[in-house]
Amino acid sequence: MALSRADIVDKLFVDRVSALESRELRSDLDSPVRDGASLTARQALGIFETQASSRHLDFTARNLKVTGDSFYTISSSGHEGSAAVAAALRPTDLAFLHYRSGGFFVQRGRQVPGESPLFDVLLGMVASSDEPIAGGRHKVFGSKSLNIPPQTSTIGSHLPKAVGAAAMMDRHQRVEFSPELPEDSIVFCNFGDASSNHSTSTGAINSACWAAHQNLPVPILFLCEDNGLGISVSTPGGWVESAYGHRPDMAYFRGDGLDIVDAYESALDAVNYVRTTRKPGFLHLKLVRLLGHAGSDVQQNYHSLDKIREDEGKDPLFQTAKLLVEGGWATPQQLLEVYEDLRIRTEALGREAVSRPKIETKEEVVAPMAPLNVPAIEAEVYREVRDSQRIEFWGSRLPESDRPRHMAMQINRALGDLLVKYPESMIFGEDVAKKGGVYHVTAGLSKKAGVGRVFNTLLDEQTILGVAIGAGHLGYLPIPEIQYLAYLHNAEDQLRGEAATMQFFSQGQFKNPMVVRIAGYAYQKGFGGHYHNDNSIAVLRDIPGLIIASPCRGDDAVSMLRTCMAAARINGTISVFLEPIALYMTKDLHEQGDELWRVPYEPKSAHIPIGEGKVWREGADLTIMSWANGLWMSLRVAERLERDHGISVRVFDLRWLSPFPVDQMIAEANKTGKVLVVDETRSTGGVSEGIFTSLIESGFKGDLRRVAAMDSIIPLGDAANLVLVQEDQIEEAVLDMVGGEK
Repeated sequence: MALSRADIVDKLFVDRVSALESRELRSDLDSPVRDGASLTARQALGIFETQASSRHLDFTARNLKVTGDSFYTISSSGHEGSAAVAAALRPTDLAFLHYRSGGFFVQRGRQVPGESPLFDVLLGMVASSDEPIAGGRHKVFGSKSLNIPPQTSTIGSHLPKAVGAAAMMDRHQRVEFSPELPEDSIVFCNFGDASSNHSTSTGAINSACWAAHQNLPVPILFLCEDNGLGISVSTPGGWVESAYGHRPDMAYFRGDGLDIVDAYESALDAVNYVRTTRKPGFLHLKLVRLLGHAGSDVQQNYHSLDKIREDEGKDPLFQTAKLLVEGGWATPQQLLEVYEDLRIRTEALGREAVSRPKIETKEEVVAPMAPLNVPAIEAEVYREVRDSQRIEFWGSRLPESDRPRHMAMQINRALGDLLVKYPESMIFGEDVAKKGGVYHVTAGLSKKAGVGRVFNTLLDEQTILGVAIGAGHLGYLPIPEIQYLAYLHNAEDQLRGEAATMQFFSQGQFKNPMVVRIAGYAYQKGFGGHYHNDNSIAVLRDIPGLIIASPCRGDDAVSMLRTCMAAARINGTISVFLEPIALYMTKDLHEQGDELWRVPYEPKSAHIPIGEGKVWREGADLTIMSWANGLWMSLRVAERLERDHGISVRVFDLRWLSPFPVDQMIAEANKTGKVLVVDETRSTGGVSEGIFTSLIESGFKGDLRRVAAMDSIIPLGDAANLVLVQEDQIEEAVLDMVGGEK
């Protein structure tokens, strides 16, 4: 077994500090710690204590891992220079941290009275339910009182939401809503040199520069903590500076993370630049990684012993001790006493953390996932705005005075009324402003609401969703648009790994509510091809807590959209609102001119609770279950079957694809004893698989079948109909199930 480098690093620090020569002690602790520095000796002594605290957190984590009490050993050793950056920031600056941020977190905790950062981190390491942010669900650096949204083992995925928060920080100048932060607050985000290459990181930094290029305020400080490694892969020398040191719309600052004076001064310059100019800054700190990537990482597998020893010789904790001793601010013995006292204290806190309670039930685990206060949501849906507010927005001719219209127009009107009702709401995405979206669903809203509330973004779905998450953190109610369902796949981790986990990892202390509108599904009569006719939503259905709404007609779309917004405001929910493109402009149902798919706009439409389906057609012989395009086709088939064959088909619309209306589903299934699921998504991973499971687990014993789209990419033109569900397939399946003539 490889020798423990933690023990070696620990002993090396003690031996090297002991060997330092004491100087005459100075008492003017508020003087610069070094000539020409802004950092005082008093501040430097505090930073040393922070750095030593972070180091002992790493040691304690490894010791607890040996006894089976700790579950997290990713180390901050070598990165303790981030404590100097924290000292240059304010605790009111929103901070999105990566996993080597022990020094930063402890230092910020020291800036706010009443905080206990050491114990909080240890509680997270041992997965105690007493841990104040995640409650034992994961070890995270996070704190509501410290303005640090919790993060897990992120590799750049936190950058888009950090940029989003920064982009929204000054938005109050253009909307009637202000975040509860000081006006000159900035956003801070750190990451490693290897993570700087991740497409999520490069896209986020690019989006910040894109906005700054247009003179839009984006007060964000990126900190690249460059230790030269991505687990075992070396970063090419000079690469970070080459990639980010010459961006015209982002100021570049460089510092030595092993020297707290240089780290603090460079951080102070960067912070002041971002705070005063409201433009992005990039701070590049050179650091060193000690103790390997994590507790299970054996550095000797990819580094020579000479290289490991060379890195250990650069220990930033020793560099700080050397600075203090040589400056006459402390004796070696005084610093070692601080170091050893922290060892004793941290080990004692670790033992105490182990004794604290753990999560014991599955109900406790999922409690903060996606709570729904149904009565409060309903009351919020029915909360009305004054007519004068609507007239000010729409003009004297209100939407309800117009003739019945199709779904696209109904959604447009609902969005307009939601902008009136929620001054903190905003709509954004590619093309949504002046053009009104690819299908003109948002046409005219930017002109009525202003570009501060309905605006275009750059063409990057990760940025669009990141802006939504960041806006939600500041108290806004974002309504981002993704142009097509297939485009979501470029950015689905922003929903899966970031947005949908926030309440889970913060016990609801942090929220990022949003309603993501997506034009989706197929049946566009030959247009586009697979990027514009995607029928797979499997990546959405397995995200815990995510609400998926999928209306079929305009009136349901209006009501369901209002419910999603109410839930976002009341419970911080994240909803995906799947709009069937092929039904946007549909006017008729059974025959041309019947106009059964155009409805009047109702400004006070009925509340549709999340997870409540709808019976569109009564019937006794068989129940069809479907939604969106499948529902529209099923109603047409049911009409023909009754007319031509005397078969009475019951048609049930799920409306919500997560959560399912399970109680209604089993009730509707039992009324006929025969269920046909019409699933426009794919056979494998499609929605029908979930419907089958729900019915069977609920005890349904009747005949259960489905028609579903083939497991195929959707081709161009009429060939698409060969792999998508068609009406004749539905009719044939019903006739086969009820024994009718084909």
